[in-house]
Amino acid sequence: MFCKIIKGENKSMKVFEDEFTYSFMDVAGDVYGHILVVPKNHIKNIFDCGNITLSYVMDTVKKVSNHLIDNCSYEDVSFLNASGECAGQSVQHFHIHIITKKK
Repeated sequence: MFCKIIKGENKSMKVFEDEFTYSFMDVAGDVYGHILVVPKNHIKNIFDCGNITLSYVMDTVKKVSNHLIDNCSYEDVSFLNASGECAGQSVQHFHIHIITKKK
């Protein structure tokens, strides 16, 4: 599913993209401003993610989060990652949720 979004085969509302990562608005619509950050390479979960790729993902998480705080009137953000079925991972492509917070 995320691989098709990255390739442009499925529509998404892109937030940020670089050579290694892609971030886009979550389609669930459960929280306004909910963004996902994924590596462009297909990696199942954090256990399969190498340190270099993890660094790229976290750099993007930080860039997007800073933008949300500095330019979009959000006060804080929360991060979420579920890795593995027992943890509730529903899409088998490593991703970090950025969930925006306002008072």
